Amino acid sequence: MRRLPAVATAAVLLAVAAMLALGFWQLHRRDQKEAMIARFTANAGKDVLPLPRAPTDDLLFRRVTARCLAVTGWSVSAGRTEDGTPGWRHIAHCKTGPRTAAFRADMGVGNDPKLRPNWEGGRVTGLLTQAPTGTPAIAAAFGARAAKVWMIVAEAPAPGLAPSHQPDPADVPNNHFAYAVQWFAFAAIAAAIYALALRWRLKG
Repeated sequence: MRRLPAVATAAVLLAVAAMLALGFWQLHRRDQKEAMIARFTANAGKDVLPLPRAPTDDLLFRRVTARCLAVTGWSVSAGRTEDGTPGWRHIAHCKTGPRTAAFRADMGVGNDPKLRPNWEGGRVTGLLTQAPTGTPAIAAAFGARAAKVWMIVAEAPAPGLAPSHQPDPADVPNNHFAYAVQWFAFAAIAAAIYALALRWRLKG
């Protein structure tokens, strides 16, 4: 035991402990995500609710309704229809009153991204989700996050568009168990490699 390299051994033990801690943290996150998905699934079956002035994440996947007083602009994003046909979903930027949160309305899917739908506003009813932010994945990984924008996926599309696929809680990713297994595997590999290195050293 006196021949063990103290610094290297301590470093490996700390690294293995950190990997194990991350693995158990991912298991905890899995339980949290499963509870969240169950809550979202319950939301989808509830009665329609007027969109409040200050929505929270607890309302995601809830069927809501709101009035778009006027369309201030349009944006497009990749999407799909209710039957899974890919296309371009047309998202209206809505002007709202003082008692309703700012929101965007996914007014349906078309084949032409340059199309400007003939829709100037009105009542929108559908499931509540978040609008695409346009933040690149690598930027989001380093903490660059755009402001949250609420979006209603309209059940009744604008003229000339097909209804967009309504958001489904089952599509929410829950990869935390796989991440936990990876961390546990990294810990086991690190310990095994160091044990082999020690065996080779002690035999030398």
